[in-house]
Amino acid sequence: MKLHTQILVALVGGIAVGTLAKIPGAEFLQTALQALEPLGTVFIRLITMVVIPLVIAGLVVGVSSLGDLRQLGRIGGKTLAYFAITMTMAAVMGVAVALAFGVGEGLDPGTRADLIGQFADRGASAAEAAASAPGLVEQLVAMTPRNLFASAAEGDLLPLIIAVLLFSAAATVVPGEGRQTVVAFFQGVNQLAMTVIGWLMVLAAPAVFILIAVTVARTGTDVLRSLLVYALVVVAALVLHAGTTLLLALRFGAGLGVMTFMRGVSDALLLAFSTASSNVTLPISIAAATKRLGVSPAVANFMLPAGTTLNKNGAAVYKAVTAVFIAQLYGLDLTAAVLLTIVFTTVLASSAGAGVPGSSLVTTLIVLNAIGLGPYAAAGIALVVGIDRPLDMCRTLVNTGANLVGAAVVARSEATVNNGHGRFA
Repeated sequence: MKLHTQILVALVGGIAVGTLAKIPGAEFLQTALQALEPLGTVFIRLITMVVIPLVIAGLVVGVSSLGDLRQLGRIGGKTLAYFAITMTMAAVMGVAVALAFGVGEGLDPGTRADLIGQFADRGASAAEAAASAPGLVEQLVAMTPRNLFASAAEGDLLPLIIAVLLFSAAATVVPGEGRQTVVAFFQGVNQLAMTVIGWLMVLAAPAVFILIAVTVARTGTDVLRSLLVYALVVVAALVLHAGTTLLLALRFGAGLGVMTFMRGVSDALLLAFSTASSNVTLPISIAAATKRLGVSPAVANFMLPAGTTLNKNGAAVYKAVTAVFIAQLYGLDLTAAVLLTIVFTTVLASSAGAGVPGSSLVTTLIVLNAIGLGPYAAAGIALVVGIDRPLDMCRTLVNTGANLVGAAVVARSEATVNNGHGRFA
């Protein structure tokens, strides 16, 4: 059985077992799942362990192999353009779908009060975390690398990527054995990282089964039913964005069919959905892009780590829908200026989030504060925090898919530049 099939079976099985564990009299299943949960956590930690060496080694090998700083600048420019376009389209899609369905209008005041009371503590926690979030200038300063080793230890990918890019760019102009020695070393590190990933993926299916079963058993479906319309609108907007913006980019930008793409990256997408973490999925995404989509290592090792930090299409859709939902819930007049503010701050806030579960919930408060919902921001988040986990899984799936599509788009454009045809280099 192929790996992506194993993961899919584990995903469905985990949902089924987690649902059974909610049935009265099945407390033994709850106990068993709680006992097994550390095994899923161990898998996540082991996969995360590979991220830093893979990012560093992949960037050094990929960039130094370009041999031309102009090519690096061209790839970087195309990458940032793709990020800006797709994230803006994602935010616009979220706003449009939320307005079309009138999400947040007419909620009974008693129901709203009950929900706020039920989740007030968790909403307040998210508000406290958002209060300490840096502003735009602080984010730009934080992106500037200061200590490469500290960034690696903290898993802070963006300054690490910038630092490694600088050293890798230097490697393209250093002549002689020095460059060859450095590149050969990191080629070895890259091969070691890919080998370790291959070993760890043997554990992927059982780990996904455990993580999904525990999540379903712990959260259940009661809260989801209470906010069903909101949840369905978020999912609908994610599907529409994937089926329009990303599908068009895949077909006309990358020249790939949907089935070809899905066969190549299904394991990465399923892992993204199961773990709700772009960072955890990154090594699998790089392997899928280079080995099965034919994306050159130079593009994959630059774009996918950068996309994990900066390009979160799913998060942008989610934030836009959530902002409209909470704004209409409290009767805010959604003028053109307010809607433009939602789109703009959604793109910025989505870029600021970390590639870990739950981060998008915190940065959503940046959008709410920007449109004047400060006094109601924590309470508004309290309304949606209870169903954030399943929505987090959905938006992480779209985040990962958008980055893989982008890698294929840039790879095809580079193949055209270098080889005079549309096949990947």
